[in-house]
Amino acid sequence: MGVSITNFSRSGLSDWLIQRFSAVVLAAYSVFIVGYLLANPELSFAQWQEFFACTAVRIFSLLALISTVAHAWIGMWTISTDYIKQAAIRFAFQVTCFLAMFVYLVWGIDIIWGV
Repeated sequence: MGVSITNFSRSGLSDWLIQRFSAVVLAAYSVFIVGYLLANPELSFAQWQEFFACTAVRIFSLLALISTVAHAWIGMWTISTDYIKQAAIRFAFQVTCFLAMFVYLVWGIDIIWGV
């Protein structure tokens, strides 16, 4: 069995830790956003814009975005290696996932820091 170079870190333990850490970040971010929405039921666009103009919120949002991409990549890599046995199809699937995640990451950064 050959060594795969398409996983995130070449280590199952590292991938597991990244998956768990990113899940905690995403859970914390979800609680943070839902909490803000519940605390501000009459939220206006100006308030929403001011909220995301705060550097701490932008950094937390960026961390959540990076966590989403890392979490998704490890999950999709795991699914593809478990269920797609033909190497060419698996590679095409992984490249497609990588490109989509890269585009979402760049687009997300533009949205977060372009406000």
